[in-house]
Amino acid sequence: MGVQHTVTCRHCGSAEIVKYGLAPNGKQKYRCHTCGRQSRDNPEHNGHLPERREEILRAYQERSSLRGLERTFKVHRSTVIRWIKKSR
Repeated sequence: MGVQHTVTCRHCGSAEIVKYGLAPNGKQKYRCHTCGRQSRDNPEHNGHLPERREEILRAYQERSSLRGLERTFKVHRSTVIRWIKKSR
């Protein structure tokens, strides 16, 4: 017999979890019967690393255009605008 893995809801802690399909990256998705929220096995943060963010903001401070940053760093200009507003 293998090791049994007990899954609990990351949001409410309930054990009433059911499999709910697969994510595009192939990971198993789950849905909680108690709170109705969805989660995945071992979720990963998909944001930008802080070092990368600082690099992009430095380039902006050196008078690069938002569209230029978008082309160079492959980051949408609305994301850069949000970072600029948070850094003030």
